[in-house]
Amino acid sequence: MQFLKERRDVGRAIGPEQETALLKLASEPRYPDSALYPIVVLALNTAMRSQEIKTLRWSQVDLIHRSLIVGKSKTEVGSGRIIPLNQSAAAVLAMWASRTPGASPEHFVFPACENHKINPGKPIASFRTAWRNATKTAGLPGLRFHDLRHTAITKLAESLTSEQTIMAIAGHVSRRMLEHYSHIRMEAKRTAVEVISQPVSVESGAQNWAQSPNSQKAAVPNLLKTLAGTTGLEPATSCVTGRRSNRLNYVPA
Repeated sequence: MQFLKERRDVGRAIGPEQETALLKLASEPRYPDSALYPIVVLALNTAMRSQEIKTLRWSQVDLIHRSLIVGKSKTEVGSGRIIPLNQSAAAVLAMWASRTPGASPEHFVFPACENHKINPGKPIASFRTAWRNATKTAGLPGLRFHDLRHTAITKLAESLTSEQTIMAIAGHVSRRMLEHYSHIRMEAKRTAVEVISQPVSVESGAQNWAQSPNSQKAAVPNLLKTLAGTTGLEPATSCVTGRRSNRLNYVPA
């Protein structure tokens, strides 16, 4: 398994309320001709990198089967990966496509716009100004566009998506990031099993067992040891080892 170069941090994932605020700002009339809103929606629902979105062509998008093929990526394995489009991503791309009915397959989905003139044969160069204004107004100053990728992957991990599926959608991630998402997945599992947990009643069999002779209990630890083996009763969720994180919630703004 290949990994990207390590980073000192694992990025910043925004919460649902922050995500809603950002999308609301990005869709405001102040950006009528801006591609900011569809770009943000696409990033949050596909985990695509900024450059992958900028260089996306219509020939790579299949709205009928709701999927897209990533072009040149940061890594060789990430290039050419197929990402299914969920309802949000497919809807925003269909809306965006309706604005340019004459677009050809080789045209860029988000073309360059210079001096209010659109050049479909050239990809958008930057949307930095609109991004900074929207994030600042939404109360998210300093938020990087790349953090939308971390947000998307974090939500996938919280939904108990496997590492293999996450990497198939997002492409390769660093070892530190993969370890972080593995911890998030484990916390989601713990939350899930706690939902079905029932309090032990004083009238239950557990009470009787607790009052039973120690000789009857002695076999239990040995049985557990036999069942657990060297890996424990809890199945591993990652082949990556490392220190377990105690805080797995969204990173606050």
